[in-house]
Amino acid sequence: MRNTEIENEMYRRAVELIEKRYPVGWGGAGVVHTANSNYYTSVSIETANASAIVCIELGAMLEAHKFNEKVTHCLCLIRNDETSDYKVLSPCGICQERLRFWGEEVQVAVTTQEEKLRFVELKELQPYHWTKAYPAEELEHWQE
Repeated sequence: MRNTEIENEMYRRAVELIEKRYPVGWGGAGVVHTANSNYYTSVSIETANASAIVCIELGAMLEAHKFNEKVTHCLCLIRNDETSDYKVLSPCGICQERLRFWGEEVQVAVTTQEEKLRFVELKELQPYHWTKAYPAEELEHWQE
């Protein structure tokens, strides 16, 4: 079930972090919301070695996990520079796998041309996910 209040608050927090952390030039921020009604934000590390870069929203996911909180929503937002419009980036395949830890019902922000902000359930991005090959009870131990 969509919760536009949560979605809009995530977007607001992402914009706020980008404008604070990256006042000029490119900027990106990740935000997750948890079942405990907490929001965690993160940015990606900038390094000359591209193989050391991590996804923008990973830090926020790890903060939620550190406090043993279930992620319910995830957003990745970027802008090209301080004069550009903001863009939502759908979670990459690796982040989809990371988010799957909290279940296929996690709401993720997705890239669209039609809507500024749209969230869908993770299972909508992964209708043929490999976990479908196993009974649910075999997978539950991953989430403990």
